[in-house]
Amino acid sequence: MPDASPSKWHLAHTTWFFETFVLRDFVPDYSLFDPQFSFLYNSYYEAEGSRIARPSRGLLTRPSLDEVRAYRGHVDAAIKRALDDLPVSARELVLLGCHHEEQHQELLLTDILHLFAQNPLAPAVWAAGVSCTSATTDPLRWTRGRRGAIEIGHDGSGFEFDCEGPRHAVWLAPHALADRLTTNGEWCDFVEEGGYRTADLWLSDGWTWVCENAIEAPLYWRRDEDGVWARHFGLDGLMPIDPAGPVQHVSYYEADAFARWAGARLPTEAEWESAAAGLNPDTGTFLDKAGPVRPAPAAAIDGPRQLFGDLWEWTASAFLPHPGFRAAQGAIGEYNGKFMSNQMVLKGGSCATPRGHLRPSYRNFFYPHQRWQFTGVRLAKDN
Repeated sequence: MPDASPSKWHLAHTTWFFETFVLRDFVPDYSLFDPQFSFLYNSYYEAEGSRIARPSRGLLTRPSLDEVRAYRGHVDAAIKRALDDLPVSARELVLLGCHHEEQHQELLLTDILHLFAQNPLAPAVWAAGVSCTSATTDPLRWTRGRRGAIEIGHDGSGFEFDCEGPRHAVWLAPHALADRLTTNGEWCDFVEEGGYRTADLWLSDGWTWVCENAIEAPLYWRRDEDGVWARHFGLDGLMPIDPAGPVQHVSYYEADAFARWAGARLPTEAEWESAAAGLNPDTGTFLDKAGPVRPAPAAAIDGPRQLFGDLWEWTASAFLPHPGFRAAQGAIGEYNGKFMSNQMVLKGGSCATPRGHLRPSYRNFFYPHQRWQFTGVRLAKDN
């Protein structure tokens, strides 16, 4: 699949980042572990020269896993030796590299899931019964959002990716957010009422995507012997679809069509961020505390629930620069800025996001058709 990378590539690429932008550029007399790795493990940095095309990464049977592990060990040791003597600018790149590796920890899981889903034997990554999303049987409620002038973007406290700032003022019209994520049961109603066959519900590009790819349901849903959508493939293997669980692995096109069918819309980035302001992201549902248990009901609280963890939430906002954004000089400036076109913002993180990696200002972004990540839907409406 063109969007996915092999596990070995993730392990090596995150190491390449440290070797290239820290050791090579700031440590005198450092010698590259293997000069060929500069071609094999460069992701998209034009300033770093040619590279293997992303869809071809899966063809790399060599270097071996042992060689990749040796590469990681070599670079990790070199970083540790050099750390105390690095200038501030290089230490900032080390910090960026750590957060970059956390992003790839998440990609590693979603890419493995997609790979395993192609296997007719439906192999599970871990034991059946382990779930990473919370479930709720509560009816959907609407919570009134803030209105008027607010500020969004990173507040300057702690780490931020460049695209999270600068902090700036926006104006919110009266609106309300759903207090929870859309469930599988609600999505089944959408399917059964012909949601995937009703052109009026879809954006033009979305309807073309549905027709050309014969899309009938969320990614990883499976029919039973009677042709009913009854099972879902996940990291815990092929399991019955839980009507109370949040629907996942849906594209922006699907999320937008569902919202229109439900008489609602998707929240804007600013609406979502204003609702999440001041909340502790670590209280979400993440894999590190899921354990061998079935989903528990989402906690009943005043205001929106499931804002962090569980699933990335599509917004109606395009991934564009915040006012005053400036990309960094050099290759590292390619990290986010050059992708600010034709992609949509997602907020909140997912069950596969490393704990501590999230904050209200975090901006993920994907193309409207992509759905192999843990993506879900929260509705919004004008109030």
